[in-house]
Amino acid sequence: MVVDPVPLQAVAELFPNGISRYAVGGLLVGLGTVVIYVGTGIPAGASTFLESTLSYVSDRSRFGRYVASRDWRLVFTAGIVLGGLAFAATFQSGVVTTSLYEPGTTGRLYEVAGVTLWATDVQPWRLFFGGILVGIGTRIGKGCTSGHGVCGVGSASKTSLIGVATFLTVAIGTAQVVAALGVSP
Repeated sequence: MVVDPVPLQAVAELFPNGISRYAVGGLLVGLGTVVIYVGTGIPAGASTFLESTLSYVSDRSRFGRYVASRDWRLVFTAGIVLGGLAFAATFQSGVVTTSLYEPGTTGRLYEVAGVTLWATDVQPWRLFFGGILVGIGTRIGKGCTSGHGVCGVGSASKTSLIGVATFLTVAIGTAQVVAALGVSP
């Protein structure tokens, strides 16, 4: 069987650093999803987990439905935050090296008490308003990209398939407009 080199070249241009880092990340996300589903019977989705933490501070009925399961959901939510911090403190700072990741390429490195840390170059106000827009989007979309994209698509949910197609179309379009305008962090 002969493989046409044109599609292979197109894939190589999309992933100039190879696909191994994305494959490893995808396997880890999938494994985490399986562990949560097998352990709880609930499909993993970050918006639901984050929303459940509000049941600690709000007595609104919307959040009350999570009271029975909110403790393990809080651990999941903390894991998302702590996982990001651990990644920034190890791989992004260059303390741990691997061929799958080039450290410190999207921000700046600095030292605190002899420990090299990494910080993003994105301005805090952009992170804040971006987070608000993501929150609004998860409410409108009835879930987040992890719930729809990983669990929903994996279970062939029509709603999730349409949602993911919409997320991707809007994200790609937005990235193209932002790049064309020359906006940077």
